[in-house]
Amino acid sequence: MLVYLIAGEASGDVLGARLIAALRARAPDLAFAGIGGERMAEQGLVSLFPMRELALMGLIEVLPRLLQLRRRLAQTLADIEACRPALLVTIDSPGFTLRVARAAKARGIPVLHYVAPQLWAWREGRARKLPGAVDRILALLPFEPAFFARYGMAAEFVGHPVLESGLAAGDGARFRARHGLSADQTLLLVMPGSRRTEVARLLPIFGATLGLLPPLTPVVPLAGPVAEEVARGSALWPRPPILLRDPAEKPDAFAACTAGLIKSGTSSLECAVAGLPHVIAYRVHPLTAAIARRLALVRYASLVNLLNDGPVVPELLQEACTPAQLAAALAPLLSGEGVAAQRAGFARALAQLRPPGGVLPSEAAAAAVLRMLGRGP
Repeated sequence: MLVYLIAGEASGDVLGARLIAALRARAPDLAFAGIGGERMAEQGLVSLFPMRELALMGLIEVLPRLLQLRRRLAQTLADIEACRPALLVTIDSPGFTLRVARAAKARGIPVLHYVAPQLWAWREGRARKLPGAVDRILALLPFEPAFFARYGMAAEFVGHPVLESGLAAGDGARFRARHGLSADQTLLLVMPGSRRTEVARLLPIFGATLGLLPPLTPVVPLAGPVAEEVARGSALWPRPPILLRDPAEKPDAFAACTAGLIKSGTSSLECAVAGLPHVIAYRVHPLTAAIARRLALVRYASLVNLLNDGPVVPELLQEACTPAQLAAALAPLLSGEGVAAQRAGFARALAQLRPPGGVLPSEAAAAAVLRMLGRGP
């Protein structure tokens, strides 16, 4: 019985890898095919083409790659047609995956979409189209099933995978010893994103921000699809960074850092799990931003802030995403001011992300997949 999975970016690759591992533990006879990155490859998936080709973000930013994306879409559909999987699991990246999902569903292939599109944040009306594209959604946020039910779409809350990251158990002293760092050396976690368009915009801004801060050492975890771009770009920063190529180092790195300069997205929740105070930054093409602002239905970009219904973490987006403003927001966190308030907000947010039944999110997701395959209650 073949399950076909498609992930389009680093966070989806991690989700896919954990899902494969959880499915293998419950149903060792399943086979897997599809599109993924390094983490899914570690679970034995041979990707149809490099996942990094899908790691794009923004309405305007995608346009130059549109023809290539269309070719990859056709190639993916042809492969699914040839494989005829028992189930297609599309993971996040809705711009690409939901197009594949709609075409596969029209061909009679059951479709499960993992990570609900954030239509409650903008473009709510598009939720009406989802029942024609997928059969069921696995939601990471507790309020999402009720939202999609209003549009006739079945959705199940399976908890947020950040809870399985292991980031709460890091050893900062071990990280410092490994990299020859003294106990009093200030470390700043810097995460510029996992998409090419993100890092192209944020790397120069983050570098300039570092030049405005007191002496410190930036620590940069590298995301597979853009690892080399980040390595090259951060080499131009005024403060040489420590580059982390091994994901296993992340928990210790988070524990060793005093604060974080983080692009908006899942990285903020990772910091919350680690208890790392941070500032959120993001920039897209001005036209993309203008369109997004007209369609936005929520007050905050950060899930930590959304779940708290308040500004726990500073958000410096678009015009506010400047070196001067980022440095000003980071300075108090580096001196310890406001850290306790952020951590209290982290705890409130994370408490809402645990799946029912006391299982891990990947186990809850695997159980949902097996039910769709007719192999579970």
